[in-house]
Amino acid sequence: MNIASMNIAAEGALGIGLIVAGLVVVALLIGAFVLGARIRRREPAPPRPEEQPRLPAEGPVHEVRENREPHEMPRSDHRLTAHEMPAHGNMASRPSESKERPRWDEGSSGSFGSGGPG
Repeated sequence: MNIASMNIAAEGALGIGLIVAGLVVVALLIGAFVLGARIRRREPAPPRPEEQPRLPAEGPVHEVRENREPHEMPRSDHRLTAHEMPAHGNMASRPSESKERPRWDEGSSGSFGSGGPG
C-alpha cells in the first residue's frame, strides 16, 4: 500500500464517521420530538371559554392602601424563639390610626448611608 491510498482510506473513514454522527444527532432529535408529543398528549387540555375566570358582579377589585401597626413584642426575662411567640411568630397587625405614610428623616439618604458629606 502506498501513502496516497492510506490518505484516501482515512478521509473515507472520516467522512463515514461524520455521516454516522449526523444520523445519531437526527435520531436523537426525532426521539426528543416524539417523547415531547407523548408528554403533551398526557397533559390536560387548555380550559374552555366557559371555564375561564370571570369578573366579579361588583366589578374589578381595587388595591387598598393602609398603614398597619404591629402588635408589641411580649416582654420576657429570656430571649423568645420563634415557636414561643404568639401565633408562632406570625403576629397579626391592625390598621393604623395615622393616615400619613412613614418617611425617613429629611436630609438623610434612606438606607444608603448616613446622608452626610462623604
